[in-house]
Amino acid sequence: MTSTLRLMAVHAHPDDEASKGAATMAKYVAEGVDVMVVTCTGGERGDVLNEAAQADVDERGLLAVRRDEMARAVDVLGVQHAWLGFEDSGFPEGDPTPPLPDGCFAALPLAETVPPLVELIRSFRPHVVTTYDENGGYPHPDHIRTHETTMAAVDAAADPRFHPTLGGRVWVVPKVYYNMQFSKARVEALHLAMIDEDLDSPYHDWLERWEDRPDDAARVTTRVRADDWFEVRDRALLAHRTQIAPDSMWFAVPLEVHRRVWPTEDFQLARSIVDSDLPEDDLFAGLREMP
Repeated sequence: MTSTLRLMAVHAHPDDEASKGAATMAKYVAEGVDVMVVTCTGGERGDVLNEAAQADVDERGLLAVRRDEMARAVDVLGVQHAWLGFEDSGFPEGDPTPPLPDGCFAALPLAETVPPLVELIRSFRPHVVTTYDENGGYPHPDHIRTHETTMAAVDAAADPRFHPTLGGRVWVVPKVYYNMQFSKARVEALHLAMIDEDLDSPYHDWLERWEDRPDDAARVTTRVRADDWFEVRDRALLAHRTQIAPDSMWFAVPLEVHRRVWPTEDFQLARSIVDSDLPEDDLFAGLREMP
């Protein structure tokens, strides 16, 4: 393919792009691929997980602070960025679970959430789209709605009957992937490596909660070697100061251990109209060879 390859990563909140596929995006940016991150909500109903950021939030509000954090992460990754502009749904907890806030992303019909993403797809014209699986990666309502919105938008962007004046010509996305960076196999491997190194693993609680979780290794179709960009990923994570403290579990595994034990970021090929052999080591497998 002679024209520039393009990758669009669709995420629910600011910081999701840094914890799911960031090293892969940085790798492709370094190779000359055009990368766009789409953030569906502003994250304004999230918690402040780093006390050092609380004073800034008290002064300016969480939405404004998280928008600035997102801008810094975008600069670190070297990607383009677009907000869909929807309202964070929060993560309702309790028994019974409380209703979603009126007007939030997860409470809106797809008829409202799909068109702005269709416009971006038709204008950016990505060869690859990444997003979450049908469970949202984890069952946050915004993550599940991100999956639903993305898959519906990919279909609608290719349909000339859907808002024919929206975002220019129709566009067929050749490949769609689900993020699989938090597979049980990866977490177990890093956990055991930390124990072997006589280091305190941050994954004890995760694995206890996941004791009955099915093995999802079979879902991984594509492993992109991205260990040279793990440091960029970590700098993008640190840009989200309200969500991630420098001494948090995200940085408990030393980079040299992570590079040795699990040097890839992993994905599931969900849709494809091109020929490529599985397993893959490149999100653009089957596309680079096309005229």
